[in-house]
Amino acid sequence: CVTTWSRLDQRWEGIPFSKIVELAKPKPEAKFVIAHSEYGFTANTPIEFCMRDDCLIALRANGEPLTPEHGYPVRLVVPRLYAWKSAKWLRGIEFSAVDKPGFWERNGYNNRGDPWKEERYWGDGD
Repeated sequence: CVTTWSRLDQRWEGIPFSKIVELAKPKPEAKFVIAHSEYGFTANTPIEFCMRDDCLIALRANGEPLTPEHGYPVRLVVPRLYAWKSAKWLRGIEFSAVDKPGFWERNGYNNRGDPWKEERYWGDGD
């Protein structure tokens, strides 16, 4: 992880994010997902990452219900991006036509956060 802490081999279980999109029916111009969590925390993600089959609203980790430390009651999990995009304590989802940098992005972290491109901080991968 970008903060030098990682927990590898997590097995997440929950609702595929594509099912949320199917139910919510966002407008076609929606290009970003803004996750709203406790304490005003937000995380922005390009919608194409959320539409992949491994993105989900997690209810369980490694066969156990989520704990408060790991995001109980639900957590957005976007496995192909750095973990700061996987918002804990999820309270709402916004579909937006415009990007709205989240908490970590406003504090210097890369706006997309693709680990395969080493996009950790603003300017990485641009």
